[in-house]
Amino acid sequence: MQQNIWQLKSQIINPKSKIYLIPTFLHEEGLQVLPSYILEAATNCTVFFVENERSARRYLKQLNKQIVIDDYEWFTIGKAEESVLQQFRQKVKEGKTIGIISEAGCPAIADPGQLLIAAAQEMGAEVAPLVGPSSILLALMASGMNGQQFSFVGYLPIDNQQRMKAIKDLETESKKKNSTQIFIETPYRNNQLLETILKTCRPQTKICVAANLTGPDEFIKTKTVGQWKKETIDLHKKPVIFLLHTV
Repeated sequence: MQQNIWQLKSQIINPKSKIYLIPTFLHEEGLQVLPSYILEAATNCTVFFVENERSARRYLKQLNKQIVIDDYEWFTIGKAEESVLQQFRQKVKEGKTIGIISEAGCPAIADPGQLLIAAAQEMGAEVAPLVGPSSILLALMASGMNGQQFSFVGYLPIDNQQRMKAIKDLETESKKKNSTQIFIETPYRNNQLLETILKTCRPQTKICVAANLTGPDEFIKTKTVGQWKKETIDLHKKPVIFLLHTV
């Protein structure tokens, strides 16, 4: 009995923090893909750690114009430098309800928020991932490629020779394991990347290009390299996911 009273007092003094991983839209006209319970979770938060404060504030206002944005504490993640990690750990110790918002899609997926979530797990905080759009999974779903074996490898090297080698390695890995290889590029270098892919890969290798996912001009096409060479496509400054599969 005495031990139970001590545990109760401990919980009151040190309430357990809860971390909501709050997805955001991939395209500003794609709010309809977000579940309604995201707004409820956001309003339960008292602190936000976000990749971009300005866009995160605008996003919450789009969810509900009645939200008083300045009622919340705001911290910018950036690359989650040690100072931000310290601030995050302090808020967890205080038992705060914290929301983490990425710049697009799901927090911690190709996103600096992962470092904060790792700290939350180490501290025993409750982490609650919320359902929302992930460009990586949406592209894979629509590609027709292997969804049983796949890898997301992030950005490829900028140097052209290193990039060509990386693409050849992805092609080899795909053939060896019958796996889909998924990667991305900075939007203003999309056209150059596609050009390099078409020059480097074998004609029968399949490439999926998934652009502007959930937007009104969403574009998802899977073709062989040989077929893509006959196409004219402009991906400049568009958010794109690239997928590669060969057998």
